[in-house]
Amino acid sequence: MLVTACPGQGAQKAGFLSSWLELPGFASALGELAEASGIDLVTHGTVSDDATITDTALAQPLLVAAAIASYREIFIEAGLATDLVAGHSVGEIGAAQIAGILSPTDAMALVQVRGAAMAAAAAAEPSGMAAVVGGDPEQVLAAIAEAGLEPANVNGGGQTVAAGSKDAIAAFAENPPERARVIPLKVAGAFHTSYMGSATQAVSEAAASITPADPSLPILTNSDGTRVESGQAYLDLLVSQVTSPVRWDLCQATLLEAGVTGILELVPGGTLTGLAKRAMKGVEVFAVKSAADVEGAREFVRAHTSA
Repeated sequence: MLVTACPGQGAQKAGFLSSWLELPGFASALGELAEASGIDLVTHGTVSDDATITDTALAQPLLVAAAIASYREIFIEAGLATDLVAGHSVGEIGAAQIAGILSPTDAMALVQVRGAAMAAAAAAEPSGMAAVVGGDPEQVLAAIAEAGLEPANVNGGGQTVAAGSKDAIAAFAENPPERARVIPLKVAGAFHTSYMGSATQAVSEAAASITPADPSLPILTNSDGTRVESGQAYLDLLVSQVTSPVRWDLCQATLLEAGVTGILELVPGGTLTGLAKRAMKGVEVFAVKSAADVEGAREFVRAHTSA
């Protein structure tokens, strides 16, 4: 059984789409998605530097478009399909399109609003995030709360991300939980926390203009790792997700219970498969990084899909 995973913000790297634009189908798809978003995704996926595409307003549409276009190239062009789909953070919008909940145009319109609104919220007040690696999970969560921070991501595999004010993050890094390391992250703000409250209205208004379909593929939510069968319910969760923690640990637990044997992470792959190696022992992984991976990815899909 195969799950296809869509990575979240931070996975992007300068030039990560360069090789893909040599594929006519991918190039055409990216052009359509760029038009829907109003953002020059070709330039930002090929020649823009890391500092430029760290901008939340650019990174989020770029990642969603990359997931949608690479799924088309690997799966649809070859007549393949996945058994399940899940996305991490903004990757949930790409997952929603793959599952048929959102049209490509609606997915790109929604992520454009989300990225811009979250960028504005991050700029309104100094805040940040830090990865907490190791330690007892419950003790780590307690320490995060005691430091006046919020758990933005609970990723499993011994990794939690704390978020909050810049000062609180700095103090937390100097006094980490027992047997844990705290690594401040180079991000614009405290995503998936109350600091993003001002972004919720814009995302909610954008979502209200969309008529979602019920999913044609099984899809999991970051809210609690469960399968969602209503397109409207999933869209509502995308709105609340702006200020809610990403529970990727619960998604991984659901996948293990479902008997998943393979995880294919769409471009730019590496982050989620890395987490899976630590938290999902025995499950094979394939991280899609360049166009050279297409045939290998298809073979991986054929080896793990239940059809």
